[in-house]
Amino acid sequence: MSQLQEMMTVVSQREVAYNIFEMVLKGTLVDEMDLPGQFLHLAVPNGAMLLRRPISISSWDKRAKTCTILYRIGDETTGTYELSKLESGAKVDVMGPLGNGFPVAEVTSTDKILIIGGGIGVPPLYELAKQLEKTGCQMTILLGFASENVKILENEFSNLKNVTLKIATDDGSYGTKGHVGMLMNEIDFEADALYTCGAPAMLKAVAKKYDQLERLYISMESRMACGIGACYACVEHDKEDESHALKVCEDGPVFLGKQLSL
Repeated sequence: MSQLQEMMTVVSQREVAYNIFEMVLKGTLVDEMDLPGQFLHLAVPNGAMLLRRPISISSWDKRAKTCTILYRIGDETTGTYELSKLESGAKVDVMGPLGNGFPVAEVTSTDKILIIGGGIGVPPLYELAKQLEKTGCQMTILLGFASENVKILENEFSNLKNVTLKIATDDGSYGTKGHVGMLMNEIDFEADALYTCGAPAMLKAVAKKYDQLERLYISMESRMACGIGACYACVEHDKEDESHALKVCEDGPVFLGKQLSL
């Protein structure tokens, strides 16, 4: 799998939830996208900021040579805010796809798959679910959000086959009231494999509850600088060797649960 750098074209951009934007990009870089869970490294427009912004790939369409990313914006001083101002036809300097993604080739039609996502960690799980759908496996998907106004991708997940979808919101404005961990406690589901992405506290809870599951895959969210493993700005400790630094951008962002000391 190659890593490319390309001036991709913005096909469309819209705010899909409060302060969460969906950007569709077009370019030949899409040809290199195979594993869900990888990310793109986008340069802030007009050279306004030195560091690129890592954003997970939510989905892609190789025929159209387009990919979709979802990201949350900060205030007017942030790079994500600058990205949100780009209009159709604008060019963006993009590196990617970067990192290791979720393994899907091992999944069979008899597998029971559990997918758990929280907040802005949900987008990379959508392409994962799209690919798993092709295997015919059964998927239970648990999503957690702070409130209804930041809920994303519900319709997209609901339209997939063989999916049971449950949603929780912290304030109870939609679905089950409480964090996504409450949904974990409610389900009666013996998973063959689990895929998860979200905030550190959520990932820690998932790892603790399912620590005996061999096929537990955790996608880590982290601030990054170079995005290619050179600067050691995004490290996690290796569970088996605390002196060994795992680089989220290069060794991850997807890790086996048994690798991480959360």
